[in-house]
Amino acid sequence: MAKLTQDELLAQFEEMTLIELSEFVKAFEDKFDVTAAAAAPVMVAGGVAGGGEAAAEEEKDEFDVILTGAGDKKIQVIKVVRELTSLGLKEAKDLVDGAPKPVLEKVAKDAAEKAAESLKGAGASVEVK
Repeated sequence: MAKLTQDELLAQFEEMTLIELSEFVKAFEDKFDVTAAAAAPVMVAGGVAGGGEAAAEEEKDEFDVILTGAGDKKIQVIKVVRELTSLGLKEAKDLVDGAPKPVLEKVAKDAAEKAAESLKGAGASVEVK
């Protein structure tokens, strides 16, 4: 197998959906026993330091944005999902049709709130956990 250059690898990553890239990062972390740095809001990694469940709730820094319903403006919701995730049209449509489904996972609080606002503005029902 030929060794790929850094540019060739980046070109391959550009073609991946956000979900595929997230799965790749998890597999990479497992294979090499490492943790990815917080290079992008979607790839925030790390645990909550503290003692007990109460401390974990207070210090929560990762949120999931879950689409619970598309509402009347399904096409607008699909457009917003595509903007937020860089999914293709078919993948975004499947996500919206399969609601409730997570749109973004383990993102910062401000990113989760912005995403939820955008989806609500398009007419979707959204939950941030």
